[in-house]
Amino acid sequence: MSRAGGATGARQRLMSEMKTLRSEKWINFEDDHDDSDNLMKWRFALMVINPDSAFNGGYFRAEMLFTDEYPYQPPKFRFLIPITHPNIYPDGQLCISILHRPGEDIMSGEEASERWSPLQGVESVLRSVLLLLDDPEINSPANVDAGVMYRDRKSEYVEKARQTVESSRGDIPPGFTMPRSFEPTPPPKQENDDDFWAETDEEFDFGGSDTGDEDDEENPDFEEDGGMDQEEEDDEEEDHQL
Repeated sequence: MSRAGGATGARQRLMSEMKTLRSEKWINFEDDHDDSDNLMKWRFALMVINPDSAFNGGYFRAEMLFTDEYPYQPPKFRFLIPITHPNIYPDGQLCISILHRPGEDIMSGEEASERWSPLQGVESVLRSVLLLLDDPEINSPANVDAGVMYRDRKSEYVEKARQTVESSRGDIPPGFTMPRSFEPTPPPKQENDDDFWAETDEEFDFGGSDTGDEDDEENPDFEEDGGMDQEEEDDEEEDHQL
């Protein structure tokens, strides 16, 4: 594939992925990112809305850089604010398997399934980043001090995380409302329609009684013509005996 062809393919895929991500509530893009060079450099914020997370309520600005080799090579990711975390370097870059080049790495022990592949995408990277924030890998930390703090002084780590969250909220753009939940908003509850219970008897009449009434009208003398009365039966019996 030529370099020009690769660049076109990368931009087309990135435009498609960005369109999908714009509908997500946990990411907020800072720019419009038209199909110029800006498309190869994304600026956005990831939002942590998880009551069980030490970083709950955080608005963390970040950027991703792509090359013409995307999606065959992984993008680069870094946070634009300092975050004390075992897997985040001081410059904001992450130590995370999904951003490592494709293929198995014997030295690190990472399997190919853990690392980048063209089947991955921006959304899978960002979801992995959010998971990493809540569940750090402390066996091979990028920030050793943060790893020790997380392991031995958890309350201090949580307090540090809360301070980071408060600081990050100063980056929320004017007019932007932080989501309180990532769950879809339930449809409004329908109120009882009082008019339903005000239906007339005529509207609820399914025709059962009408049918009987019609029969009576068509045969008004049904009982009189349907047989003889007792006096007529006696006269007939007397005539027969004679």
